[in-house]
Amino acid sequence: MTILDHKIDFAVIFSVRNANPNGDPLNGNRPRQNYEGYGEVSDVCLKRKMRNRLQDAGEPIFVQSDERKNDAFKSLKERADAEEDLKKAMKDKNSDLFAELACKKWLDVRSFGQVFAFKGDVLSVGVRGPVSVHPAVSLSPIDISSIQITKSVNSTTSDRKGSDTMGMKHRVDFGNYVFYGSINTQLAEKTGFTHEDAEKFKQALITLFENDASSARPDGSMEVQKVYWWEHNSKLGQYSSAKVHRSLKVEEDNEKNVKITLEELNGLAVQVYDGQ
Repeated sequence: MTILDHKIDFAVIFSVRNANPNGDPLNGNRPRQNYEGYGEVSDVCLKRKMRNRLQDAGEPIFVQSDERKNDAFKSLKERADAEEDLKKAMKDKNSDLFAELACKKWLDVRSFGQVFAFKGDVLSVGVRGPVSVHPAVSLSPIDISSIQITKSVNSTTSDRKGSDTMGMKHRVDFGNYVFYGSINTQLAEKTGFTHEDAEKFKQALITLFENDASSARPDGSMEVQKVYWWEHNSKLGQYSSAKVHRSLKVEEDNEKNVKITLEELNGLAVQVYDGQ
């Protein structure tokens, strides 16, 4: 496997229908919005979905969610401490070796980076990853519908029917979202991120919402429409990421139909994939 030796930029367009793509816990779990009413999905949420897809594909992932973990560890510290070579590097206060071993062990560490700072450890280790992801933003302000729900079953054993518990569910009626990202070669060299890793990430983006169903996001309610993938011919790239991302203009008409205009950048080809 060869270390990634050229810069990569990417963009993803996806749609949401009658789903909550990313609830805000500080706002009653309503779908996230900015002050202008546009919908948002945080970069942390998107990275979680990428990790899940890579984990589904059999890749070793360090930051696993509790409901999807494939080992018996109850915390990140337990997962890290289970690696004897990592424990030895920590004990020897060799942060460079610790970072190298962690990157080699887990794909998400060598991709997104990770801070290893746990209570009781003799040092903390920070890893900067080459994959950066922007938050997703809707193309137009979103409409949010809220419905009241009722729990009418007993949570504990009782001779009498328990009192009903009221709650709320929120959803985005429909919205088209877009987010951008990049893969930096200088950081890829430090973490050992390879060409093969980049291909795995591309496939994860194309299939981003597979196996992601929940009560808030029923199957089929979130769909990747297009993935744009630019591979430069050098480590620094022919163009800045800002210019590459601006070359893709995504607009919406009054009927919520997406109109895409792609500016040609001399010497930089783009690969376009339909979502699966």
